[in-house]
Amino acid sequence: MIRKAQAIWRGTGRDGEGDLTTGSRVLDASPYSCRTRFEEKPGTNPEELIAAAHAGCFTMALAFRLQVEGYVPTELATEAAVSLDPDAGGFRISRSALSVRADVPVLDEPTLQRVAADAEQNCPVSKLLKAEITLQVRLA
Repeated sequence: MIRKAQAIWRGTGRDGEGDLTTGSRVLDASPYSCRTRFEEKPGTNPEELIAAAHAGCFTMALAFRLQVEGYVPTELATEAAVSLDPDAGGFRISRSALSVRADVPVLDEPTLQRVAADAEQNCPVSKLLKAEITLQVRLA
C-alpha cells in the first residue's frame, strides 16, 4: 500500500506560499506558508499534519492492541503535540508528545499503560519518526 501527497510552492521561503493535496483529496490545494507555520494565519503546516498522522495512527494501534487483549474501548481520544525547535541548521522537529484519554470498561491502569506503550512502539508513524529517510531530486 502506498499513499501519496503533493506539495506545490511558489516564491521564496519567507514570502512564498504553497498548496498541499493528498491522494484522497481530503486535503485539496490546502494553503500553507511561512505564516501558517510560524504565525496564526489560516492554513496548515507540516507539524500539524505530522501531529494528526501520529495521533490517528497511534489511536488506531491502541484500539487494535486493546482488542487483542479482549477489551472494547468506548472512546479513545489522543492529542499529539509536535514541537518545532530552533536548531543550528534552522529548525528541527524534536518531539511528538502523545496524550491519551481512554474510556475502556473494566480496564485497569497498569494494563492500559502496558498496552499503550506497546501501541506507541509499534504504530507505523512512531516507527517512521525513527526511520531512515531517502531522497531523490531532479530538475524539472
